[in-house]
Amino acid sequence: MLEQHTIGPIPESERTGSARGVFGIWLGINMLPLTVITGALATTLFALPFGVAVLALLIGNLVGGVFMALHASQGPQLGVPQMIQARGQFGTKGAALIALVAWVMFMGFYISNLVVGAQSLNGVLPAVDPVVALIAAAVVSMAITTVGLKLIKLVITVSAVVIGLLVVASFTWILVSGVPSGALSAGHFSVTSFVSVIAVGAVWQIAYAPYVSDYSRYMPSGSGARSAFWATYGGSVISSVLVLALGCLVGAVATGSDVIGGLASLTGGLSTAILLAFAGASALGNAGNVYCAVLNTLTVMETFRPGWRPSVRARLITSGVLHVIGVTVALAASDGFITSFTNFLTVLLYILVPWSSINLVDYFIIRDGHYDVAAFFTPGGGPYGTWNVAALGVYAVGLLVQIPFMVLPMYVGPVATAIGGIDLAWLVGLAVSGGLYWLVARRTLATDSNLPVTA
Repeated sequence: MLEQHTIGPIPESERTGSARGVFGIWLGINMLPLTVITGALATTLFALPFGVAVLALLIGNLVGGVFMALHASQGPQLGVPQMIQARGQFGTKGAALIALVAWVMFMGFYISNLVVGAQSLNGVLPAVDPVVALIAAAVVSMAITTVGLKLIKLVITVSAVVIGLLVVASFTWILVSGVPSGALSAGHFSVTSFVSVIAVGAVWQIAYAPYVSDYSRYMPSGSGARSAFWATYGGSVISSVLVLALGCLVGAVATGSDVIGGLASLTGGLSTAILLAFAGASALGNAGNVYCAVLNTLTVMETFRPGWRPSVRARLITSGVLHVIGVTVALAASDGFITSFTNFLTVLLYILVPWSSINLVDYFIIRDGHYDVAAFFTPGGGPYGTWNVAALGVYAVGLLVQIPFMVLPMYVGPVATAIGGIDLAWLVGLAVSGGLYWLVARRTLATDSNLPVTA
């Protein structure tokens, strides 16, 4: 049966989601070749020794995972997608700007997974045309997305078990086969690289923040928030660190820049099963990325058609269009993929951090989780209005204050230069955005008796 709900609130009678289901989907979402490639950056691009690289990624994931999972706990309480909930901070039309940013992220991950999944398949079956592989992966993703969230959860959970076992087997194979002398200690420690890899780990988690509630909104409101937090946090951090660590190992041991090819050469007889499984997981897991991109697209469309509740047909048509867009871009963006993806991750962190901080301060400190959900869908936004200029101003400040601290291939901020290229922009963005929003929101909401202020 096709999922009937799109962006509207999930009725309490249909809140059949569970912590086990949420844990399964977050355990599986990270079991992808894209995660391996990201982990390899720590020992290749940033040239850290293997042990130090894993430690940096662990720290980043543990910290970033907290922010991500706090967003997940909002799903059971409100029962709506994350970007609909953003209307409570930015207004109905103001939130559309944030939804567009999140849409770019969802499509970025979808396109990235298409490219890497095709590379995995090509590593096993060189005769397969990459164009055919990309289209086939998109067709699989489309079929799963058509059915909806229940099937997405099922297939990703199953793939989590299969890929998880293969990742452990890959570690064992590589270590038992014999690691070249000095490979694990190669590279050198530097504070700049260590902090940069922590940032990579943090953004890997924070990047999920705009859509974790999309998966937890089917959990019961009474007891779901705490369970949603721990299920999301545990599933995502465990799987991320495990697969990122495999990437670190491959980057340290393999020669050349082809990470997936290096994984294949290092795992010998297991390589066929591993690469085939990764290719399949990329196609299956991509359904989740498109599912959330669809919700965001419908959210933006509804913004300019107040009161319109998208139907199942609207969801299916939108899904088909986004799959076509993804395949088209993926076919044009395969060259220089790793470099482009690294830059994408970094810029994404800068853009998402202010939103995440504002959202969490508003939800947990200012309003204590109390929102008028029905007002999210009214033409004028009810008490939240259409444009919350103050919140959008804070968001803009959160972006601007990061500029002196940014570290990008095309630009390094003056403060970052002065401290040796260490990237602290995301931490500054979190602190300034959250603190400033707390001050602004308290003053604004304290005069409005319709909106509870708990701070």
